[in-house]
Amino acid sequence: MNYEDLMRAAIAEAAQSGDDVPVGALMVSADGEVITFGHNEREADHDPTAHAEIVAIRRAAKLRKDWRLEDCTLVVTLEPCVMCAGAIVAARIGRVVFGAWDARVGASGSLYDLIRDARLGAPAEVISGVLEQECSSQLKAFFEAKRA
Repeated sequence: MNYEDLMRAAIAEAAQSGDDVPVGALMVSADGEVITFGHNEREADHDPTAHAEIVAIRRAAKLRKDWRLEDCTLVVTLEPCVMCAGAIVAARIGRVVFGAWDARVGASGSLYDLIRDARLGAPAEVISGVLEQECSSQLKAFFEAKRA
């Protein structure tokens, strides 16, 4: 899989977040096919659980008619938080690829490392820092505009 191309698609999806924090995610099958996309929809849906990862996971499970996504890769522009890491573990996703680190609430290697915690089940492979600068820049621009 070409993780940089997939991350570019996730960055484009993040741009669809509207007034929400621009985070984009996509679920990819074992053969590299993009199954679903998701972006933050918390503001639009008035739903605190509508993070990009959760949206993509829900759509993939529904499309596949199976909650087990162990043969899938989740590509996301920002390191998953505790809630999203829990959903990743629950869905048994085999690999997570993310761009920007989240030192404040990250749960995939920075503040916590739930995705690779064997006490919660089979640890997922984590590939971090893919197009990190581009992902970080998108987030920084959003927050700078909010403060202006």
